[in-house]
Amino acid sequence: MTALNLEQARFNMVEQQIRTWDVLDPRVLDLLEGLPRDAFVEERYRQVAYADLNLPLEHGQQMMSPKLEGRILQALGAKSSEQVLEIGTGSGYLTACLASMSAHVTSVDIYPDFLERAQQRLSAHAIRNVTLTSGDAALGWKDGKRYDAIAVTGSLPELHEGFHHSLTIGGRLFLIVGDGPMMEGLLITRVAEDQWSTESLLDTHVPALINAVRKPRFDF
Repeated sequence: MTALNLEQARFNMVEQQIRTWDVLDPRVLDLLEGLPRDAFVEERYRQVAYADLNLPLEHGQQMMSPKLEGRILQALGAKSSEQVLEIGTGSGYLTACLASMSAHVTSVDIYPDFLERAQQRLSAHAIRNVTLTSGDAALGWKDGKRYDAIAVTGSLPELHEGFHHSLTIGGRLFLIVGDGPMMEGLLITRVAEDQWSTESLLDTHVPALINAVRKPRFDF
C-alpha cells in the first residue's frame, strides 16, 4: 500500500470508524488522523493498520481496534499539563497518542521486547515525553506517584482497587472488566480522597492482563 493510500485509509478510519463510535473530541480526531498508526504495527499487518480490527501481537496479546483507542483517549481527556500512566505498552501506538496529549506518560509492560520495539517507534517520531518500564502491574502500579489519567489496556476478570489510589483528585481511570465474551469498559473518577465515581462507557472484549487475579469459583 502506497503512502497516499495509507493516508486515505487513515482519513477513512477517522470518518467511518472513530466518529461513528461517538468519538467527537476534535483533539482526538486530529491526533488519530495525523499520527501514522501503520508505523506502529508489524510490517505484515501494515495494509490493515486502519481496519476495524484487533491486530495480533506477540505473546498472545492484541493491538486494540482504532475505535476503542479513540474512545479511551476521549474518555481520559488528558491535558497538556497532566501525568499519565499506561498499563500495557503493547505496540506503543496508544502510548504515542497519550504522550501527544499530555505532559508525560509512564508506560508499563511485562514483556521487555514490547518495550524495546515501542521505544524504537516512539523515537522515530520524536516522542520523548515517555518513560517505559518493565514490570507486572496486574494488581496496580505502586511507584509512589499519583496520575491524572490511567489507561489499563488489558482486561481485569474482577474489578479491584489496585489502580484507584494512584489517581489524583479529579484523576480518571479507564479499565475493562469482565471474563468474556462481553466485557465492560469503565471510566472511574476520583472525586475525593476516599471517593470514586464510576461510569459505564461501552461493551468490548480484550485479552486479560497477564497475572490478572480471578476470584476462585466453587461448584456445588
